Amino acid sequence: MAQRAIREYDGKALFSKQWENYFSGFHYSFKSVLVTSGADLLAKSKEHGFEWLKQEPLVAKPDMLFGKRGKNNLVLFKDQKPGDVSVAKAASWIDEKSSHTTTLLTGQHGTLTHFIVEPFTPHTQEQEYYISATTVGEDDVLYMSAEGGMEVEENWDKVVEVKIPINMSDADMEHTIKANIPKDIAAKDKVRFTSFAIQFFKFYRDMNFAYLEINPIVMIEDRMEILDLVARLDDTAGFMMRDTWGEIEYPTAFGMEDLSPEEKAIAEADSKSGASLKLTVLNPMGRIWTMVAGGGASVVYADTIADFAEANGGSVSDLANYGEYSGGPTTGETKFYAETVLDLMTRNKDPKGRDKILIIGGAIANFTDVAKTFTGIIQAFETYADKMKAVGTRIYVRRGGPNYEKGLKDIKEAADRLGLYIEVYGPETHVTDIVRMALEK
Repeated sequence: MAQRAIREYDGKALFSKQWENYFSGFHYSFKSVLVTSGADLLAKSKEHGFEWLKQEPLVAKPDMLFGKRGKNNLVLFKDQKPGDVSVAKAASWIDEKSSHTTTLLTGQHGTLTHFIVEPFTPHTQEQEYYISATTVGEDDVLYMSAEGGMEVEENWDKVVEVKIPINMSDADMEHTIKANIPKDIAAKDKVRFTSFAIQFFKFYRDMNFAYLEINPIVMIEDRMEILDLVARLDDTAGFMMRDTWGEIEYPTAFGMEDLSPEEKAIAEADSKSGASLKLTVLNPMGRIWTMVAGGGASVVYADTIADFAEANGGSVSDLANYGEYSGGPTTGETKFYAETVLDLMTRNKDPKGRDKILIIGGAIANFTDVAKTFTGIIQAFETYADKMKAVGTRIYVRRGGPNYEKGLKDIKEAADRLGLYIEVYGPETHVTDIVRMALEK
């Protein structure tokens, strides 16, 4: 399956186009524009059918295939600044944000060129829900939570995972979803959410999405407001979905223009995968390299490494890379990711003669099979073992999740067999304690 990411605007437009065919009993008012400048937005507000741009408070944000826009301070909305966001304010904000290089928390950087503008939706946190669907192995998987919004990753233990085999009948699919609706959804909303979840999954399958996420979707009686959407299409179905999909753009990922060949290779692998593969090279001569599972964990590890490096006679520049592999990558995808990191790490010895440090960390996985991903890392070790020893590599591992015991056992045995220094820890060890162990030595 070749997956291609689409803009939030195009995903919402596809929902709107197909809404009456799939979402019986619900109303979705699709009011959205995609613009490239403030002048573009002001001109759009004068067109017939877009009068709402002048009549309603607005929300504006970049639409360039990256997430966590709220955490990157890249969403303009009413509650963020006093007073409603008018079309003039939104236009001014868009021009300011597109006038300079933007650097994300992930290290990606580039110029913002496309923005989505929509009406502001007043709502409470209790009305925010999370729903997504993707393919994991040979099954489709539906994820649902009564707690949507920016902190969904931090509250992933409240997300219900429902595996739905591709050959399951519609009747069995509906029964399976009904039986697994999150228990903490309010009783008054449970029937409506159940109906929407079933229709959402049918839409996901019929439209040949490879990944589809709404976070949050706001449910106000029979109104469903899609506040934030991430989508990838299976482009192998493009020949039969051309008329249904319409004119959908497949944009280049944000910041790819300035990427190194290795960063581009990982970005391309990410675009074709249902998993998340990210890599930013901060300092090719850096001493400390990471392979971290999970976007939230990657931020925590980067901060911890920076703090400990400075406290132990080093500097922030010792951190060589930033990134993540998560979302259930295959063994082959993990192998490719690990080989890319190891190739970069072993090109040069540390200028001060110190050992290189490889941190393989992560929190407790939700659905990623740790043993499978570690098999990919082990295969990369087998290819790069001699080069890793030549630059004096010390490996520190901390991981938990499905099959973590086997994964830790396998990677320890493989490193010992290959003559690599390794320390291995499970979830009984604090998530970032391996950073202290590595840098205090």
